[in-house]
Amino acid sequence: MTDTAGREPRQYSDEELQDLVASADSGARAPDARAVAWLIAGLALAWSLFQLWIAQPQLWFGQYLPVLNSSQTRPIHLTFAIVLAFLAYPAFKSSPRHRIPIADWALALIGGFCAFYVFWFSETLALTARSGLPTQTQVIIGAVGIVVLLEASRRALGPALTIVGSLFLAYAYFGQGWLIPDLIEHEGLSFTALINAQWLDTGGVFGIPLGVSTAFVFLFVLFGSLLDKAGAGNYFIKLAFAGLGHLRGGPAKAAVVGSAMTGVISGSSIANVVTTGTFTIPLMKRVGFTNEQAGSVEVASSVNGQIMPPVMGAAAFLMVEFIGIPYIDVIKHAFIPAVISYIALIYIVHLEALKKNMPALGESKSFAGLIAKFIGGFIVAGIAFTGLIYAVNGLEAVTPALSGPIMMALLLALYIGLVAVAARRPDLEIDDPNAKEFKLPTVGEVYATGLHFVLPIVVLVWFLMVERQSPAKSAFYATSLMLFIIVTQRPLKAMFRGKADALAAEFTGGLVDLREGLIAGARNMIGIGVATAAAGIIVATVTKTPIGTELAGLVEQLSGGILIVMLLLIALFSLVLGMGLPTTANYIVVSSLMASVVVSLGAQEGLIVPLIAAHLFVFYFGIMADVTPPVGLASFAAAAVSGGDPIKTGFTAFFYSLRTVALPFLFIFNPTLILYGVDLGTIEGIAQAGFVFVVATFAMLLFAAATQGYFLAPSRIYESAALLLVAFTLFVPNVWLNMVQSPYRDIPPGQFEQVLGEVDEGARLRLQIAGPDFNTGEIAETTLVMYAEGATPDERIANSGLLLIPEGDTVRMDEPMFGTDTAEKLSDFDFYAETPVQLAAVQVPNQRMPAQLFYIPALLLLGLVIVLQRRRQTVPAF
Repeated sequence: MTDTAGREPRQYSDEELQDLVASADSGARAPDARAVAWLIAGLALAWSLFQLWIAQPQLWFGQYLPVLNSSQTRPIHLTFAIVLAFLAYPAFKSSPRHRIPIADWALALIGGFCAFYVFWFSETLALTARSGLPTQTQVIIGAVGIVVLLEASRRALGPALTIVGSLFLAYAYFGQGWLIPDLIEHEGLSFTALINAQWLDTGGVFGIPLGVSTAFVFLFVLFGSLLDKAGAGNYFIKLAFAGLGHLRGGPAKAAVVGSAMTGVISGSSIANVVTTGTFTIPLMKRVGFTNEQAGSVEVASSVNGQIMPPVMGAAAFLMVEFIGIPYIDVIKHAFIPAVISYIALIYIVHLEALKKNMPALGESKSFAGLIAKFIGGFIVAGIAFTGLIYAVNGLEAVTPALSGPIMMALLLALYIGLVAVAARRPDLEIDDPNAKEFKLPTVGEVYATGLHFVLPIVVLVWFLMVERQSPAKSAFYATSLMLFIIVTQRPLKAMFRGKADALAAEFTGGLVDLREGLIAGARNMIGIGVATAAAGIIVATVTKTPIGTELAGLVEQLSGGILIVMLLLIALFSLVLGMGLPTTANYIVVSSLMASVVVSLGAQEGLIVPLIAAHLFVFYFGIMADVTPPVGLASFAAAAVSGGDPIKTGFTAFFYSLRTVALPFLFIFNPTLILYGVDLGTIEGIAQAGFVFVVATFAMLLFAAATQGYFLAPSRIYESAALLLVAFTLFVPNVWLNMVQSPYRDIPPGQFEQVLGEVDEGARLRLQIAGPDFNTGEIAETTLVMYAEGATPDERIANSGLLLIPEGDTVRMDEPMFGTDTAEKLSDFDFYAETPVQLAAVQVPNQRMPAQLFYIPALLLLGLVIVLQRRRQTVPAF
């Protein structure tokens, strides 16, 4: 982006910026031939319609048309993705963009045929290849399909995933070699077995990642595309500026909130940067932010859009399948880290404004007053939503048969009413932020013009969180409402404005918006569809070779068995890999290899790491790769808008994102931050969640102040260190408590059954298991968590799946009951060796003082910092 002569980076035009987004997200090719352009658009439209058809939950067409299962829908999904990848993405930067070369037509047809073959001959494959008897023709088609898929991946996503996928294929095939460590060596798969596992079976290319893309991700991307086409993106940005633009450093604060709301629409960091950045970055520069600062604020806020519930990045839906938990639980665990991350970014921007004494755009308003209004609005919205839940439950109790139609009628009436309110005001125009005079809108002017855009989001949240429906069904209902809105909002507005003669034209315009939204949604899915298919190669290799089970030993050797060192290695691995991979593919690769390793190594250190915490850890660092120099694509996109240096923008954005870097380490060591073990179905659980949120928010603000070197005044080094210490204590007070009092006390294994009958119901015990390793025969150890569930010791042991044989002061173990979690966790032990597997140690919970007592010295230290800084404070803190 900087030329060789060293000239200043230039700002890109709107056309160049849209080309940048297209190159990354939807394909930069725009054929001059009208027939070819219509073909690409038609295929994209057909893909969206196909996804809507297979997603609708009632299956009303079942008596007329065959109902497709997942092994049939996934190949069709990939057929569309591969064909569109070769038609929409040029092979190289120098390749023609206004026509499609013959080679690309050939690759599109070959790739489409290989994928469609798996659908068309699914029954034949079930009887042959998937039964272990692939034919030569099937193997040839599968081999060609894999090669073409990797080329499609290179075009749509860059070379990284293609290289990684090829390396995993080579490792699966060869198994041994001078580059392969002895620990993960294997005999190698035959060519037939390799192709069968990767293409013809249901566990490779057509496995879980592609299934998630087919069932969940497409609908959410389409939902966002339709919202954007309807005008919600501009509405959210205007609303953010109306509410925050009048504050000191207001444009940057508005950029953070606007990007968070736009994150609901776009799962792409680059698209989010360009969409909101073209408006926010010039205004940030106007009040005193440098080019790099303005770009980095936009990057930091846009990238975090992927961690913001209820609609997160595609990787969040993969967690549902990989971990086996409902999506509502993913939302629950991701909520507090995401929200406090955005709150901290707003505070970082506020501190930057204080440092430079930046003016406000227009009449300045109170930041503290705005926070009070936000909290009040949040409480009112919560009360209203709770009231709605009770009202619907009452309606279902009174008229269960009519509750559905009544709710639909009320929703329709509310929609029409909100559109009528919006019609009284002019439609929102896209402002020019570079105009000499810029007038900020007011909340009163903006909020009523797009309240009907909130309805589909409410419907989505309702079905996800109240009805507890699947993500696919929830997205289908929300998207269906969005389809209705995008077609009807324009003619309804014309009718309410008394422009009856324009009804037909406005209705036609709504249909055009619908068509364009469906096409845009499908084109935005090309990269994700190809990425999830190619990442399936890695997943299949992990399951078919020792790398998945033996990598724990390799990582343990590299980290010296120290959990924090291993976490740093995994974070670095995710960052490096993510520089060339999209977040989704990065998450698939790293979580497949590393998530279970974090859990197992944590257990060896006596730390219970929830699996969801390990997966969120990987997810966060995959996202951070979009920021990290020298390859962070979002930073390059922001620099293209701001005219700043992309490397400086990346480093500044990474510095602003240190809060997002710290959070994964914190919730590994304190899972309460992700509400793990907190029951939100009880008053006590809700109160605990509220307490965790308040404390974590306060701690994150102190962390932000420490890293920015400014609190009430410019901080000295020892004051920043003190703020970091206070923040750390508020986040993980259990670390200090563990140094003072051990969380567990040891008891002799021979007394295990006696103590098991004495502990409270649901108490957590830690069992140290020692015995010969199944693969090496050497003595290995691991820590097993057991919950006391049952009335008697015998019931509790039976419920755990353990088979214990007391022998005096020792307790020998037999192989756990098949099918239990315990059997899976202890599968690496050899229970039939001469040396028995033993219960080496038992630890039961210790009576300890509350960890929150450490808040007292932390707050006293904070008070000291405040006293010191108040003497130097020159401007108000808020």
